[in-house]
This record gives sequence, C-alpha cells and structure tokens, in this order.
Amino acid sequence: MAENRHGALVGLRMIEMGQLIAGPFCGQLMADHGAEVIKIELPGQGDPMRQWGQGKPVWFPVVGRNKKCITLNLRSAKGQDIVRRLLKNADFLLENFRPGTLEKWNLSYEELRAINKGLIMVRVSGFGQTGPYAGRAGYGSIGEAMGGMRYLAGDPSTPPSRIGLSIGDSLAATFACLGALMALHRRHVTAEGQVVDAAIYESVLAVMESTVPEYTEAGLIRERTGSILPKIAPSNVYPCTDGEILIGANQDSVWSRLADTMGRPELAVDPRYADHAARGEHQEELDALISEWTRGFKTADLLVLLDAGGVPAGKIYRADDMLADPQFTAREALVKVAHPEFSNLVMQSVFPKLSETPGEIAWPGPMIGAHNEEIYGGLLGMSNTEMEALREEGVI
Repeated sequence: MAENRHGALVGLRMIEMGQLIAGPFCGQLMADHGAEVIKIELPGQGDPMRQWGQGKPVWFPVVGRNKKCITLNLRSAKGQDIVRRLLKNADFLLENFRPGTLEKWNLSYEELRAINKGLIMVRVSGFGQTGPYAGRAGYGSIGEAMGGMRYLAGDPSTPPSRIGLSIGDSLAATFACLGALMALHRRHVTAEGQVVDAAIYESVLAVMESTVPEYTEAGLIRERTGSILPKIAPSNVYPCTDGEILIGANQDSVWSRLADTMGRPELAVDPRYADHAARGEHQEELDALISEWTRGFKTADLLVLLDAGGVPAGKIYRADDMLADPQFTAREALVKVAHPEFSNLVMQSVFPKLSETPGEIAWPGPMIGAHNEEIYGGLLGMSNTEMEALREEGVI
C-alpha cells in the first residue's frame, strides 16, 4: 500500500468517526489531497457503506479511499482512552454522530481541547449542535426536504422527487471540509482549534439561491419546473432521433448563434425572441420550435453542429457515456483503481485539480481493521501482547 503520499494536505492528520456519507465524504475529500485520515469503525461491524452499492458493494472503495482503517469500540472506557491518545497528535476530529453522543462518551470538545488545544473538531449532523431539533435523528433526505431542495426537484405534475444522489449528505460533508480548512487557517494565527458545526439542512439551504428573498420581497414561492428554468429560454432538453440533448442558449448572443446554426437567422431578430424578456414570455413556443429542428438529427451529429456554431450543448450522460468520452479520458476524470476483489474498479478522480500539489487515489477503501497494526503498534507503540488483550476484550 502506498505510503509516500502527495497533495496539498500532506502532514495533516484527521481522526474520522461516524459512518455513511455525511461525515465520511468530508474525510474522503481530505484524504484525496494527502491528509492522513484514520477511520475508526466498530469491531466486527464496520461502516454500513461497506455493503452499499447497486449491483455490487462498490461504494466503500470510493468513500473509504486513501484512508487508514482501524477498529475501535468507542463505547468502552478503554476505547475512549485510546482515541484520546490518537487525538493528542491529530489536527482534526471528524464525527457525524447524533449531537450529544461524544459528550456521553466523555469526548466533548472541552475535554479533548484540554489535551490538544489546536484540535479542530468537525461535527456533521442533521440539524446542527444547537437549537430545538439538535437531538433529532437527521438523514440527508430530511435535510434536503427542510432545506428546500426536495420541493423544487422533479416535474410539476409529480410529487417532489429525489434527484438520484445523496446530495444533502455530500453538501454537508463538503461544507464541513471547507469549514475545517477555514479553521486550520485561523489556527495558523492563534494556534488554537475550534468546532466546525455543519448541519445538513443548512448546507442544502446554502445552495438554494434566492428562493427565500424572492418570498420575503416579492411573495413568490418557487415551484417545480421540470427541465426548464422559468423565463430563461432557450435552455432545455430537446429530442433527437436516438436520444436527447441539452442546449443552453438563453443569452442574446448565444441565441443568435443558435438561430444561425438552425438556418433561421431571422429568429434572432423576431420580436417574440429578440431579447431575454421576450424569449421568456414565449418560452413554450420557442422550445417547440427548437424541438422540431432537433428531431431531425442524431445526438452525435447535432453536438458537432452546435459546437461548430459556438452553442453550449451536451448529451445527458450515464456511466457508459462518461467512459467513452475523450474529455473525461484526457483529464483522467475517471481512473481505474487496483482492488483485491473488484477487477475492473473505475471511479471518479480527485477534484479539484491543483497545478503544484495534485491529490491522488493511492488506494481504495481498505478492509476493516486493515491498519490496526500500523496505528496501534506503530503510531501508539502498543506491544503485540497489549493489542491481543484489547482484541480479546472487543476494544479493537
């Protein structure tokens, strides 16, 4: 297993507790860029993500990549003592338990700060560490609903939809990572850590654009609009002979180029479509007009034509489309990763790309407890006898 890590965060250590996505995706982002992330899992059980994945359980190789996995029973007094030893020389503690859990285990920030004043505690939860809902169980789906995203997802003719991904969890983890790096910068000034409190519903709310001020200022509540943005035209999914294509040509100059590409330059100066406001008012008929044109093309041929005309467009990709696309290949957006069980494991690469300190996928999510010997015997200096006794007691 690779040890000579690369990336902007080499030299930083994070202890990751918790499971599923909302916390561990933050750990993945840190580990992707070189941080040493030591993931703690309950002996004999591990993260449920180890069993997740449609078709085959291939989710943990992604979310657990670049991490060092150890087993430790945090509910035991000895387990709590061991984690304190780990945190003495850690930069971050990442957890996504229900608020109050760490305090119950005598691992509150106040207690941990006493042994490491520079420790940054990154806490991810459904509703945050304070407020009347703090103690509630909170999943990403609930955060998406309360943050306003679910109401806007889907077609107006159907109930609110899931977008097909655990986006609430991933947003919360991303904001947690952002907060961790903000706190790290502040520590450079003060030498002191702090708590990063990332709530799922607030992380969703953060990307909800102007939906709230639209209501407070104009009394408007946004509704589900399916594949369009109301009054923003043309920007929609259009039919081809062998599929669909997304075209975004709502800016005046781009619309003019689309009209030229269609062989209908007169449309660009037609009073019904000549400017942004007019196109918005005639959005439905404009989409119908464009659809009539696109129906005569195969998606590949139309993409070439639109690209030549300087019109933003793209096929709606699935995994097989991504694997065949030369842009993905040129930038190594997808990479094949060696795995002892899965022979053709391809996953998304490390993003964003840094010019001088690029991250890497050094290894996929490892087996449960794969790094017990390295961390307990090496980092903490435990003897084989001591480790064996802890195993027998169910501590590690």
